[in-house]
Amino acid sequence: MQDNQATRTLPTRELHLDRKNPRLAEHGINSDTPENDIIDILWQVMDVQELVQSIVASGFFEHEPLIVVQENDSYIVIEGNRRLAAVRVLLDRKLADRVGCRFRIREKAALRALENLPVKVSGRKDSWRYLGFKHINGPAKWSSYAKAQYIAEVHRKYHVPLADIAEQIGDRHKTVQRLYRGLMVMEQAEKAGVYRREDRYRTGFAFSHLYTGLDYDGISDFLSLGPSNVESERPVPRKALKELGELCLWLYGNRNDQVQPVVQTQNPDLRRLDTVLKNRESLAALRGGVPLDKALETGRKPEAVLEESLLEAKRSLQQASGYVTTGFKESRAIQSIAEDVSDLANDLCDQLNRKIQRAGRRSSKSSGG
Repeated sequence: MQDNQATRTLPTRELHLDRKNPRLAEHGINSDTPENDIIDILWQVMDVQELVQSIVASGFFEHEPLIVVQENDSYIVIEGNRRLAAVRVLLDRKLADRVGCRFRIREKAALRALENLPVKVSGRKDSWRYLGFKHINGPAKWSSYAKAQYIAEVHRKYHVPLADIAEQIGDRHKTVQRLYRGLMVMEQAEKAGVYRREDRYRTGFAFSHLYTGLDYDGISDFLSLGPSNVESERPVPRKALKELGELCLWLYGNRNDQVQPVVQTQNPDLRRLDTVLKNRESLAALRGGVPLDKALETGRKPEAVLEESLLEAKRSLQQASGYVTTGFKESRAIQSIAEDVSDLANDLCDQLNRKIQRAGRRSSKSSGG
């Protein structure tokens, strides 16, 4: 999009929301979705209310025109859907009541001013660099899934190499490449029928779990992925599609089968899953339904588990000690717990000492003493 394109005004009633907007892709919007339903989604999950408040207080900023394209004799807003939705709500009291908007513009002149909005007419191909910089690597970032959708659209529709997309939007951290590969892997899972994104256990879609995990050695090897810099629409070989289905289930669960994801939070669970996938025994345990933390222990050396358990207990006791002054109200129950902890610690020390003594005796005998 050229910065010197002239700004003009168009009647608000002639402007339409963009059903191809990448931010709407993760909410199931399609070409048949009514515009009021789209406004419902924008209002609920994209904080249109803050824009309504701003417009009520200060009006529509003329220096920030909407970017529109003309398609099928209609003007489609490709940049500024939230602002258009905010104006629509203010102009239509029934729509305002539908979404639960309590803000109104009382002055008739201010309300009439919203009946025509500043726009720049462009084309989708001409605008992708501007939109990509602003929403992928710039000040108004989309969700990771929306970014991936947009990158894939530019790559496929306009045949722009990923490296060129990254260069145009100032990406120096391989974000474009990682997002694209993550989307291709998810699309591959859906096309192969090994997982459906709509079946995920939670309403939100934590796409970052997938595209971040693909960079980890354990997950990458589990899927038999090739080099990360290869631009492929099928990164996972056919032989590993079953494993791809398993990975998606562990990342996102399945609402229909009431299966929760084993990765509850990206940190530390994604790293734990990566470690499990590197160990045959741990992987077998996870496949058998063992919780992630227990599967992780299965493949670890007992001495490492013992040391980590003791360190964790030490940290917990130090934390409890810091709350004695403010948290202890002469409760017999708390005192009883503390005494049990003390008994367990003493028993543990006795076991360790006995083992050390036995080891010492064996050493003495073997040396002929």
